[in-house]
Amino acid sequence: MANDTTTEQATGSKTWVEKIIHEIRETVFTIAVFVPFWLVFSTFVYELRSIPSESMVPALQVGDRVAVSKFSYGYNRHSVPFNIGSWFIGDDEGDPSNRVMGSAPRRGDVIVFQHPSSNKVMIKRIVGLPGDTVQYKDGLLFLNGEEVKRELVRTFSYVQGDSSRMLRTAAEYRETLPGEKGTHLIHEFSDNECLDRTPIFRVPEGHVFMMGDNRDNSEDSRASSGHPGMAAAFPDAWNCRAISGGEPAVGFVPFDHLIGRAETVLFSLYACRRADGAECAAPRLWRAL
Repeated sequence: MANDTTTEQATGSKTWVEKIIHEIRETVFTIAVFVPFWLVFSTFVYELRSIPSESMVPALQVGDRVAVSKFSYGYNRHSVPFNIGSWFIGDDEGDPSNRVMGSAPRRGDVIVFQHPSSNKVMIKRIVGLPGDTVQYKDGLLFLNGEEVKRELVRTFSYVQGDSSRMLRTAAEYRETLPGEKGTHLIHEFSDNECLDRTPIFRVPEGHVFMMGDNRDNSEDSRASSGHPGMAAAFPDAWNCRAISGGEPAVGFVPFDHLIGRAETVLFSLYACRRADGAECAAPRLWRAL
């Protein structure tokens, strides 16, 4: 009897170990299959990006997780992380059309792109296409010499997300760009803020002109530091200088720096800073841009 009991315990112990080994093998196999699939999917189809700043308020809030379609404008050397794309597509910085399956962007598209002068990945809205002229005059946007109409929606106050916790009052306008599908909302603190007056920019071939929807809280293609030649030739054309602490602004963005089009806010980890008289944005879940 004693020998039989010892044998049963050994057999039971062995079976338990085998179960653990089996589960480990299944987990390793699942990871081995899932991770390459996810890497391929996020590299060539859709990837998830988080929003780090308020430059695209109200469309995007800090903490939003956005689905970005990688195939919208074709594939270039910036489509794949760690500059691996240059192994297959090339690394000719003088050719902004150096893309595979490339397609043209549209005005109004919200785009994730590689900063032309740094390693930053940014998100802004396309305002100007190749050949367009873009200018800001007294807080108003002019495209190809025509004022882009805006319609006042409301005025409200909110707490900025930076460390200052400053309560700001903003005007919300509905803006429609020529050729844009639908409309979008923009925020303005006033019509006399930094970058509310600029020279006339002519967008070169193979490039686009980017702006944030939070117009007075976005250093974008309007900033003088992104156009050193123009800044030297027209030093008084802007009503302010660079605000980024010395790093060049984006300037004109080449086509081969476009990573993808932001399609949907999947979910948000947005945390509103509350104060008397301040508003908080509504929760966002699976909301199209």
